[in-house]
Amino acid sequence: MSAPSRRDFLRLGVTAGGALLLEIALPGCGGPPRAVAAANGGVAFVPNAWLRIEPDDRIIFVLDRVEMGQGTMTGQAQLVAEELAIDPSRLVVELAPANRAYDNPDAGLGFQATGGSTSTRASFIPLRTAAATAREALRQAAARKWGVALATCTAENGAIVHAASGRRARYGELAADAAREDVDAPALKPAKDFRVIGKAVPRLDIRAKVDGSAVYGIDVKVPGLAVAVVLRAPVLGAKLLGFDAAEAKAQPGVVDVIAIPTGVAVVAETYWRARRAAQAVRVRWSEGETHLDTERLRSAYRARLESSGVAQRNDGSFASAERRAARVVDALYEVPYLAHATLEPQNATAVVKDGRCEVWAPTQAPGLAREAVRSVTGFAYDDIVVHQTLLGGGFGRRLAQDYVVEAVHVALRVHRPVKVIWSREDDTRHDVYRPMAMTRVRAAIGRNGALDGWFQRIVSQSIAANVGPEWVHAFLPNRVPLSLKASMGRSAAITFGGGALFDETTAEGARDLAYGIPNVRVEHAVMAAEVPVGFWRSVGFSHNVFVTESFFDEVAHAMGRDPFELRRSLLAKAPRHRRVLELAAEKVGWGTPAKPGVFRGIAQARSFESYAAHVAEVSVHGAEVKVHRVVAAVDCGTVVNPDIVRAQVEGGIAFGLGAALRQEITLDAGRVTQGNFDDFEPLRIHEMPEVEVHVVPSDEPPTGIGEPGLPPIAPAVANAIFHATNRRVRRMPFSRAFAEDAAATVKGRTP
Repeated sequence: MSAPSRRDFLRLGVTAGGALLLEIALPGCGGPPRAVAAANGGVAFVPNAWLRIEPDDRIIFVLDRVEMGQGTMTGQAQLVAEELAIDPSRLVVELAPANRAYDNPDAGLGFQATGGSTSTRASFIPLRTAAATAREALRQAAARKWGVALATCTAENGAIVHAASGRRARYGELAADAAREDVDAPALKPAKDFRVIGKAVPRLDIRAKVDGSAVYGIDVKVPGLAVAVVLRAPVLGAKLLGFDAAEAKAQPGVVDVIAIPTGVAVVAETYWRARRAAQAVRVRWSEGETHLDTERLRSAYRARLESSGVAQRNDGSFASAERRAARVVDALYEVPYLAHATLEPQNATAVVKDGRCEVWAPTQAPGLAREAVRSVTGFAYDDIVVHQTLLGGGFGRRLAQDYVVEAVHVALRVHRPVKVIWSREDDTRHDVYRPMAMTRVRAAIGRNGALDGWFQRIVSQSIAANVGPEWVHAFLPNRVPLSLKASMGRSAAITFGGGALFDETTAEGARDLAYGIPNVRVEHAVMAAEVPVGFWRSVGFSHNVFVTESFFDEVAHAMGRDPFELRRSLLAKAPRHRRVLELAAEKVGWGTPAKPGVFRGIAQARSFESYAAHVAEVSVHGAEVKVHRVVAAVDCGTVVNPDIVRAQVEGGIAFGLGAALRQEITLDAGRVTQGNFDDFEPLRIHEMPEVEVHVVPSDEPPTGIGEPGLPPIAPAVANAIFHATNRRVRRMPFSRAFAEDAAATVKGRTP
């Protein structure tokens, strides 16, 4: 029997002793429509948790996913506007507070969070149903009021119209009557009648972001607000021994200097006063027994590769394919830890007063934030309020709640509202990093010249082991006691960290290899390391697709086959993979000469239920890699907003290129070496290639798009580098691989 997966485990929950299995049933946003008092008098119609129709015709849409630049505020609004028969600009969008009514319906999450490219695909039906319910209640109210057949009443541009008599009633006029109507299973509009879905509607958040009225977490202001900075351990695993804050406390504007679980918090009236005072605090740390070092970790990873891991896929028999092979191709790939480097550093504001806690945070997971507050304070759920703000970038970093926890700890101690703000260096050196990974891949080429077998062993830490304790709290129903949630969280860390349960994210992009290869074995070997890891944009796909698609090119070269044609031939039973591959190749002119000195590389992948293929056009001058152009093809099912789709693919390419070319997090004696954008350098604007995005028309349900544009870019560039230089790049970042090759050449060794 195969090991249960992360998703299975988190659906059930396991106590430390393994004795309790608890099926989780999460509440939805159902329930009868209701009438509530409107702000300006009269009665407002609240058909469900997402919508509120005021008598003055304002239609308020409560956005249950966060807006972090990926376009949910617009895309989700389009789903609602389509069924309500209004222009999306008519909607007043409010950000949802933490509430189980807004749990993500995606089975992989199941609590209130935005991640995994789930927003559109998980909300496509629920949000449309919510809006259709409101529409049908309004139609029924109008038909009853006018004494006409329901079928003769239509919704048009914010009103119900009876064409035969010329009567027309605005939604606001019908709000009170609609609140008394019952609606069962409203019919959704067929795709042929869409007027809003599929259109490049201007983004609803543009004006506020241009005029400065948009409120990010770092912008939050409340009366009496103090600001705190935290001095955190310089060495991973170090413990606070003590501190001397006499000099700091004497500085103007300093409120207090206190110890909290993550370090020493310096609280002042302004950020800069807190930051200056922090420089005067003398802190003593026990630096721990484990001084992590990148080169030592690399050696440990290589050693771990020599022993087997847990099979996450095992088709046929690779061992037999290898024994009968005419040739075996073998390679070792590795990727580093990566920080998220969100433009807005981590921050949160907390107020604790009279047994209640109120938090404002740029979090991807208000549901997790509320659980984190409860773990710190012990307060009842009804006494915890989490306000969702806009996010200056997420990329998975803000699924962690460490910044929220710090703000609550400080607020509990100083007895006034507090905002904790991290510096860029804090953010870089205390991130929850994309895991480092090392992978051995082998391919067996049969005597008939066919690709007969594929083996892949991945060594990396388990993200689930790191986030399990926090996530189990949010997965479980509110009625589960806090002590039991804590016990089950510890169990999650132990079972995933020890490999008893496999973490699905570790092998995604490898386990789901689509090529028609008869004998495939993919293993994951858990590596224990005291480095905090978490979700990074496209998670396991970000490094596993680099390996699979780069190595596939190696195999094609060994077989004497064109890498596009070999892919195409082995995707005969994967038509959506094949379609994006063919479209990208067609649009770039694969098989025709590129510009002089420019070489092409191709890669494709399915991630988050979407399909993407990239062709990169690259030139190499010494150790300098220049990406001139990327032609991308994507299939994300039904497109809600084509401009947002293109923007997300372009953003994924830019994000992935920075990581591929030069970003890495390294450790020296337990310290993170990098601190700011000068040594953890993103792609610069002048380095951004020309990007063409071609979208495959589709009637399939919508799938994810925030992350699928990232995984194919690194292998596409690596494959182009090979065609330019005859050199395989098997380590990210490529700048590091080039430097190692140069060092090997100087020493007289073959790279």
